[in-house]
Amino acid sequence: MEEIKITPPHGLTPAEIDVFWMQYAHTLADKAAQQGEVPVGAVLVLDNQLIAEGWNCSIQNHDPTAHAEMMVLKRGGEKIKNYRLVDTTLYVTLEPCPMCAGAMVHARVKRLVYGASDFKTGAVGSVFNLVEDARLNHQLRVESGVLEDQCSQQISAFFKARRKAHKTNKALAKKNHTNESCL
Repeated sequence: MEEIKITPPHGLTPAEIDVFWMQYAHTLADKAAQQGEVPVGAVLVLDNQLIAEGWNCSIQNHDPTAHAEMMVLKRGGEKIKNYRLVDTTLYVTLEPCPMCAGAMVHARVKRLVYGASDFKTGAVGSVFNLVEDARLNHQLRVESGVLEDQCSQQISAFFKARRKAHKTNKALAKKNHTNESCL
């Protein structure tokens, strides 16, 4: 089977290239949502060519490490036959957690571009900053807020729907329990 090469159109500015790849990551986050996963998508790019893509798979894989970033790091390493992903850029729709940020440092990813901040578990500045910590042996260049509104709305809508479904299920369970009581 022939591999499909995905590259941005010629003549784009660096900022437009970031938008191109973030839009692609956003479509991958949609795949995650369709599968009942938290909608986070990621792509790994080398020399402006896609080398790996992924989305959250933790729920369906029963794997707490199956975050979108971890999926692309693993696939990227397999693709280039090296666990060091030097000179790559990782695009992800949500600010990475500590696990993913640490893996990016270990993989020597050059640059991270993310959309929405994560004020609960973000490890790239929102809660703390692993990827730019001078005490570590590698630091990433970071660009945040690319398509931030789109990425934030996507994840907020997912959790709003999940809370609503949980509330509905809880009310149904309570109603069923009340109807089953002994008289």
